Amino acid sequence: MTMEEIKIGKPLNAAWVKNYNAKTVTAEEAVRVIKSNDNVIVQPGCAAPLELINAMVARKDELSNVSIYHILVVGDIPYVQPGMEKHFRHKAFFMGSNTRQAVNEGRAEFIPIFLSEVTMLFKKGILNADVALIHVSPPDEHGFCSFGIDVGNIKTPSEKAKCVIAQVNKNMPRGLGNSFIHVNKIDFIVEADVPLMELPQVDPDASPEILEIYDKIGRNVAGMINDGATLQMGIGAIPDSVLKYLKNKNDLGVHTEMFSDGIVELVEEGIINGEKKTLHRGKIIAGFCLGTKKLYNFIDNNPIIEFHPQEYVNDPFVIAQNNNMVAINSAIEIDLTGQVCADTIGTKFYSGIGGQVDFIRGAARSEGGKPIIALPSTTKDLKFSRIVSMLKSGAGVVTSRGDVHYVVTEYGIANLFGKSVQERARALIEIAHPLFRDELTEFAKKTYHI
Repeated sequence: MTMEEIKIGKPLNAAWVKNYNAKTVTAEEAVRVIKSNDNVIVQPGCAAPLELINAMVARKDELSNVSIYHILVVGDIPYVQPGMEKHFRHKAFFMGSNTRQAVNEGRAEFIPIFLSEVTMLFKKGILNADVALIHVSPPDEHGFCSFGIDVGNIKTPSEKAKCVIAQVNKNMPRGLGNSFIHVNKIDFIVEADVPLMELPQVDPDASPEILEIYDKIGRNVAGMINDGATLQMGIGAIPDSVLKYLKNKNDLGVHTEMFSDGIVELVEEGIINGEKKTLHRGKIIAGFCLGTKKLYNFIDNNPIIEFHPQEYVNDPFVIAQNNNMVAINSAIEIDLTGQVCADTIGTKFYSGIGGQVDFIRGAARSEGGKPIIALPSTTKDLKFSRIVSMLKSGAGVVTSRGDVHYVVTEYGIANLFGKSVQERARALIEIAHPLFRDELTEFAKKTYHI
């Protein structure tokens, strides 16, 4: 791809064009700026700049103790493979299946932090970024590139980085909002015509029985959503099931850390239009998205969508300005007092704090807001209850018992807010799987005297 091939609607006679051409190099040339002991921030999600990452990893024998920071990245991550730990040290703000083993084996590290505060680490200088690896759209006629499908977790750190290396890709959609970086702010440009990574919604391992459970949860949650509500929901079976039951709703809005393909149909049908929002009326506000090409095409130059840095999107005080804010989050397990574990299985790290607490607290402060924790009542094999007498030994509490309001399973809804421990235990037992209710009741009688 050359600058002459970029269709921007105006003649390419701007001063920035020469700057662009002068900065254009190969990936191998660009990553030579990375030195041992550097801190590298990587644009995450489906926007991970793989050409730059692979070129960096190819230099492994020249590098040692390079710290790599990001939240969840989709796809294979070569720098967390066994044997790479002397060269690269990944420090995860949020883990996926591709980094979980490395963290739990000590080859990578985990930083527990609210998603609203990740980018603030760089803004405040608590963490310094020597190099930012970013993935952007081609520049428009004014020389601005869009961060595309992931703005929230990279824009602020890249503004603070000493050196910015951009993978410029014509397949990256031009996401709107506070989502741009000018060519003059980029140090090295690597042109790459490559498909974006995709994260389909369908769980290929889900049995019909599991899908039915998700369906019941989705129906229960959807029944709590009123016309004119503003929604936060992520990716996965539960959010997808909720969205399926919103087709009879009106004037819904979206303010969410991220979204996926599930919202496209509801926007096209006019169900999500943001007309009743009290903040950013008529706009879908988000930090990033994870999905498929269908979603990326929908995002491109779409004025209904505004991407913003995560420190804004996930700020509980910003979230609370949306009246009737409904926050839908999930959990690994929840104990009878309402403590929510969402990032560990016992002492084993599983994911991260993410934006759950940001949105639970924001929705709790919203006029008419509803903070919701939704989860299946058991593990997929029915061997273990996910409503438990006590969290596993070593498990982390992501959302405290004082923050929890609504808990939803396929068996119903428990409202814990303002309830005593005894009342909470009774309410949670009622929505637990029947196989485990007697066991939970016996514990609650002995421990909490219900």
